Amino acid sequence: MKILLASGEVHPYSKTGGLGDMVGALGKALAREGHQVGLITPLYAGIRERFPAIQPFDWVLNLPLGGRRVAGKVCTLEPVPGLTIYFIDQPEFYLRPGLYQNGGFDYHDNAERFIFLSKAVAHLARHLPWKPELVHVHDWQAALVPLLINHEKSSGGWTNPPRTCLTIHNLAYQGQFPVTKFPVTNLPWSYFKPEGAEFYGQLNCLKSGIFFADAVSTVSPRYAREVTTPELGCGLDGLLRRRQSQLSGILNGVDYDEWNTLNNPFLKHAYSVDNLSGKSANKAALQEELGLPANEKIPLFGSVNRLVDQKGVDIQLTALEEALGGEMQFILLGSGDPKYEQGYRDLAHRHPTKVAVRIGHDQGLSHRIEAGSNFFILPSRFEPCGLNQMYSLRYGTVPIVRATGGLNDTVIDLTENAASANGIKFTEFSPAALGKALRKALALYAEPELHRHYQRNGMTADFSWTRTAQVYADLYQKVLAG
Repeated sequence: MKILLASGEVHPYSKTGGLGDMVGALGKALAREGHQVGLITPLYAGIRERFPAIQPFDWVLNLPLGGRRVAGKVCTLEPVPGLTIYFIDQPEFYLRPGLYQNGGFDYHDNAERFIFLSKAVAHLARHLPWKPELVHVHDWQAALVPLLINHEKSSGGWTNPPRTCLTIHNLAYQGQFPVTKFPVTNLPWSYFKPEGAEFYGQLNCLKSGIFFADAVSTVSPRYAREVTTPELGCGLDGLLRRRQSQLSGILNGVDYDEWNTLNNPFLKHAYSVDNLSGKSANKAALQEELGLPANEKIPLFGSVNRLVDQKGVDIQLTALEEALGGEMQFILLGSGDPKYEQGYRDLAHRHPTKVAVRIGHDQGLSHRIEAGSNFFILPSRFEPCGLNQMYSLRYGTVPIVRATGGLNDTVIDLTENAASANGIKFTEFSPAALGKALRKALALYAEPELHRHYQRNGMTADFSWTRTAQVYADLYQKVLAG
């Protein structure tokens, strides 16, 4: 098949979270399976310098954006055979300190920035010489593409456009903008209605994608069910119930080329399911790196997370206050809401020999935390998929998760299946429920054979992209046949 992907971020070129990881890995996996794959994403600041093999593409963009026309260029990179990355080079929009924000505040022109990206995707989908059969867009940043393609089909003479798929990575982020931004799309006002891009008087990019895409998916089976409920549907549950026959949940995969314990440049000591001595050595190295006492007997809990309400960091802070009264250590890497950043700094100040906190993003340190920790905490209010629990499983680090979304799909509690147990789950969203789960982890650590059983199950689980890419290929075939 000839597949064109589009996303506001793609690892290793740009990333704020799991969206970038997923799209980058999906592109590589589809190419490995023999498909012709293009992937469109912005050329953000620093990408060209980090990837000097990027080449100019013989194509100039000159697209309408409201009352003006905006020029841009396209650059390409072929990281693996069969995959071409198309970077949208528009310095006014993309050469900035952050992808979507600066100093914790959204850019004032995010509507223009990502409407331009969506227009560039639709333009390339129409004019690329290899003629993509299907366009697969990800999250709100590219969600206007199905509407733009539909409009060009109905009124612009595009007689045989590609079919479209939209993947929702997090329904809480919808790309909502004031009605005054709708003219930037240059679309007729007839699309600005409840059966289109309008949502309570605002432009809603994600809603338009859900409405016009030929198929809609989420990043885990359970999340596909949860988004059709008022509790987790974020106001779009009614539309998603209407589209339920076109809605599916496909669990994200893990890029084991990067997330592995045997050939990893970020880890000082290799280890495997058959020889865990390197994991103990990585733990000692991590404790030393972050200034904690190196002691194998003390269980080490890790967390790499965005510090926002969705991730349950509030109940984690409260639960840790009590748990740190016992013998344990805790390491956090993350950034987000300033009040949570300060909350974790204060926690480290009160427990300097038990808590280490690093605010920010550090890819290498995230690997070392996964490898060196004994347990990994993910207490999310909701979690469309989650990747860290799958990284933890492969790294022999027992995940402690709330039973929601993809966390529930990937982690098996002892009470569910003793033979397959690989983690600890709790259901109620409260500090007390998380605190109980932490106490279970301490008890598990005191039973080495049972702990080893959990690790073995986790490290041998298969969440590879080979499996996931085939599920997406099956969805594409169904859409193309439909």
